[in-house]
Amino acid sequence: MTINAKLLKQTITPEHIFMLSVLVVNGGNYLYNLILGRLLGPEAFADAAVLITFLLVLSFMAMTFQLVTAKFSVLFEADAFSSFISKMYRYAVVVGLLLGIATIVFSKQLQELFNTTTSTLFVVFGFGVPLYFLMSVNRGVFQGKKAFKSLSITYQTEMLSRLLITLGLLYFLNIPSSTAVAIGILVSLAFGLVPFKMKSISFKTVTFKATYNTKLVRNFFVITAFYELTQIVINNSDILLVKHYFDAYDAGLYAALALIGRIVYFVAWLFVMLLLPTVVQLKKEGKATAPILIKYVGYISAIASVIILGCVLCPKLVISLLFGEDYLAIAPLLWKYALATGLFAVSNIFAYYYLSLDRYVPVVLSGVFGLLQVGLIMVFHNSLAEVVTMQIIAMVLLLIVQLTFFFLEYFRAK
Repeated sequence: MTINAKLLKQTITPEHIFMLSVLVVNGGNYLYNLILGRLLGPEAFADAAVLITFLLVLSFMAMTFQLVTAKFSVLFEADAFSSFISKMYRYAVVVGLLLGIATIVFSKQLQELFNTTTSTLFVVFGFGVPLYFLMSVNRGVFQGKKAFKSLSITYQTEMLSRLLITLGLLYFLNIPSSTAVAIGILVSLAFGLVPFKMKSISFKTVTFKATYNTKLVRNFFVITAFYELTQIVINNSDILLVKHYFDAYDAGLYAALALIGRIVYFVAWLFVMLLLPTVVQLKKEGKATAPILIKYVGYISAIASVIILGCVLCPKLVISLLFGEDYLAIAPLLWKYALATGLFAVSNIFAYYYLSLDRYVPVVLSGVFGLLQVGLIMVFHNSLAEVVTMQIIAMVLLLIVQLTFFFLEYFRAK
């Protein structure tokens, strides 16, 4: 019995526990969206979807801080690490406050732009923005140090609190559904700070040690911020553009379509979380990094293929089970949206891989094709089907150029 326990402990690594945790968190977030879609119906869900999309946009912006923190938590040690973390927290607070205040001040304009029923949801959301940036630096430390237990806890507490609090507000209080969703998000961000070490934050001027390469950090921060901007554009611009160009009913249908079709991206994200610190560590040790990329690309391609096939074979069953019969109009588009998302998920692995190696051409390529996607949707949006087709075109082209760059670099190094 003791031997079996030891073998189990050796077999199940912290990485495995974290991957399981991410799957649970993504499943919980998915359940949260599905419940909202069923409870609210297409029109009310359109407002909630805008707020959820804003949360995703915020997560990509804050991910810049998380990835930078994760990378240099691997590279820096002792005093250099302490100085670096202190400054990251201070920057996170400043950026979070500026963005939060801007969201509150321009809440009326955001209401008009995205055709929401109230501006209150943006006001409430604005108060949570600084918390998200603090949370992301905290998570970056855990990610870089491979403290996967603590990292898992932060994701679990955020997800569970948002799910339970939002449902409680909708059930017990007679307030607009979009306001309930906004309050649930705000409170969940506070829970997402657990566990958190307050002593890591210092607003005093910090003198960097000679071992601290500020230029290296600045360059990586800028290019990561640029890449996360491309993620925002590719991942969320379609929902926001559809909310702008289409009525509430169609926008609600499209939000449900996007949520189902993005299953592959949510699953792929756990590999991205593991990829960056692993590649940075391998490079630091002078070991080959391409094999880990190829392995993860294989995993994501297989997962994407299974999901797309399921959407081809039984789209109506999938939609009925997840959102109900009110959303069946999007059935013919389901596999197409899943295809676009799958192509992006694979392309995304290449970009993050080269980002970890301080190679920035794939990042720029993602930005170019993200803008292409926006441009295509702005020109061609006569129907939801046309919007999805434009995304497929942009993502096919992006994957082709990412693969071309990889093979050129790979054979050049031989």
